[in-house]
Amino acid sequence: MSRDRAPSKAQQSRRAARELAVQCLYQWQLTGKSMSAVEAEFRSQLADDDLEDHENWHKVMGIADLALFHELVHNVSRFRADLDASIAPLLDRKLEELDAIELAILRLGAYELSRRLEVPYRVAINEGVELAKSFGATDGHKYVNSILDKLAGRLRGAEVAARRR
Repeated sequence: MSRDRAPSKAQQSRRAARELAVQCLYQWQLTGKSMSAVEAEFRSQLADDDLEDHENWHKVMGIADLALFHELVHNVSRFRADLDASIAPLLDRKLEELDAIELAILRLGAYELSRRLEVPYRVAINEGVELAKSFGATDGHKYVNSILDKLAGRLRGAEVAARRR
């Protein structure tokens, strides 16, 4: 696929699902509410024309793959302990010291790398980087890229080795 081509509708829909998932995971991490309650809040959002399009949950819901969104948020919360255990050894600090958005993105990326094997590892990493650019700190995308790249090597060693040949 050429990098010059605009993303397909399906790619846009999956990206929107990931954007919503990161925001939903962030909310879940901060509030301690059940994932079902947080997801219900997201799905009931009203349009807010004062927000940028990518921050306006109502608009993003209109293009998002909602089945993927549901899968991502519920499975990241369900497998949180396993995901955290796979991420923690790769960090330069304690998991609890990570920025909450970066943690949400890393958990999402770890889920896709470990449990959504139909998603190429490079796509999982790139999506994490793009999410960090949109929602994270200034250079957070570099950190996310580094951690997900290391994780891909551990979880998808054969796929990574084949790509690098």
